[in-house]
Amino acid sequence: MQNYLHFTFELFIRLFCGIIFLFQGYDKLFKVKLNQVIDTFDDEAEKKNIPKLFVVFSAFYSSIVEFFGGIFLIVGLFKPIVLILLGFDLIMVAFAFSIIEAMWDMKHVFPRLALISALMLMPTEWEIVSIDYLIKLNFK
Repeated sequence: MQNYLHFTFELFIRLFCGIIFLFQGYDKLFKVKLNQVIDTFDDEAEKKNIPKLFVVFSAFYSSIVEFFGGIFLIVGLFKPIVLILLGFDLIMVAFAFSIIEAMWDMKHVFPRLALISALMLMPTEWEIVSIDYLIKLNFK
């Protein structure tokens, strides 16, 4: 019974994290739009002599990685790579928000960091409900 709890725990955490990132990326790409995301940080970045290219790159990177990373987490594909990319995304988000306000509210970022960290620490044997697991089965 305990093994089923491990599998279920990994699946729930991965799905929850994937959904959060998917919809964050979706909002940036399709609702708010990338231009608005860039405009949100551009003025403050310019005041602090941060190149516009960095702001544009960060907006594109975070939007795309969050959207597709969320999808990949939900289906369980390329999990180790996706978690690393999402970790870098959170570092960039922390940097961007710190530019705007040194003591910013981490209530949206910290839970994502905790979820990603938990998924990184879980043994791969717990990921039996994923495309990665099916791929491993076919190559055994």
